[in-house]
Amino acid sequence: MTYITVQGDTWDWISKQVYGDEKKIFPLMEVNPEHIQTVIFDAGIVLTVPDESKTRPPTATPVTPPWIGGGS
Repeated sequence: MTYITVQGDTWDWISKQVYGDEKKIFPLMEVNPEHIQTVIFDAGIVLTVPDESKTRPPTATPVTPPWIGGGS
């Protein structure tokens, strides 16, 4: 499936439109890496929309604060 942007669209707005949940931006971003730096879209950009049933939750990498000895 694809989504064609309208001037002013944002990742969370597109996610709300296609999945009904503005928090599901990560699958959209993952399959459209060429637009990852875009914050506000111009009109007419064609984005790939992965099937919601095939999306996976984002993986979180735990971060240990430097004062606990986890970083430099």
